[in-house]
Amino acid sequence: MIYLSEFVFPDYDAEYRVRLDEKRTCFNTMYPFFVLSSRGLERFDFAPVTLLYGGNGSGKTTALNVMAGALSLRRDAPFNRSSFFDDYVRLCRYTLTRPLPEASRAVTSDDVFEYMLSLRAVNEGIDENREKLFEEYFEKRRSGPFRMNSLDDYDELKKVTDARRMTLSRFVKEDGAWQNEREQSNGESAYFYFTSRIDGAGLYLLDEPENSLSPQKQLELAKFIEDEARFFDSQFVIATHSPFFLAMRGAKIYDMDGDPVDVKRWTQLESVRTYFEFFESHKNEFQPPKPKK
Repeated sequence: MIYLSEFVFPDYDAEYRVRLDEKRTCFNTMYPFFVLSSRGLERFDFAPVTLLYGGNGSGKTTALNVMAGALSLRRDAPFNRSSFFDDYVRLCRYTLTRPLPEASRAVTSDDVFEYMLSLRAVNEGIDENREKLFEEYFEKRRSGPFRMNSLDDYDELKKVTDARRMTLSRFVKEDGAWQNEREQSNGESAYFYFTSRIDGAGLYLLDEPENSLSPQKQLELAKFIEDEARFFDSQFVIATHSPFFLAMRGAKIYDMDGDPVDVKRWTQLESVRTYFEFFESHKNEFQPPKPKK
């Protein structure tokens, strides 16, 4: 599915005219002016899955931020912008083949980082409750004969009885305080975040989803994205330098390290060639040892 068919950025001349007309005198940067035009980037034409490849400083995240701003896409975390950001966005043009579904959004590494920090805060609160439960257990174990004066004391009696007949681990486990909100690794949490935010038909802009993901999780997310684009009317624009995403079937790849920016096959990209040459030079080490005679 294609919702966004093209996006056109202002050229250097248009940007320079803004600079000449600019009346503000106190500024250190006109970001995002002159970032993309310096890379020779004029426009993107999109496929169901379009990948923006490039190293740090290539402008791929800037391009995503500009597109998300122009399309008013929902996003969670703040992003890099200056007082000139809206001026730049007004110079951009884009073409939609159909209205964007409500689920459309931008998802960045900062979103994932804030999500994991939130999970940590929740889990630390649960851990604090767990420590209180430990103290309660030992207090009950040390207590003397319990006397029930009314039915209101029944719950207290049950806790005393349970504490005396159970081990500490079982007491904490059965209470339920042992269970964290999400007892997952950072990679599992990041994978969960991306898959939960991709909610059926929509346009999704993803910024370096490989961050915090193991190679296996990157492969799983790449397969998830392929299926969403193929079967569930989703379109993706993804900034990445991961070979696992760059190898996705049918993806259109813009090489943001090129001058000018151009479309390439994933096997032509510099970092992918570096991986290939590295493993090629070590391929003998992957061979099983020869059996001893």
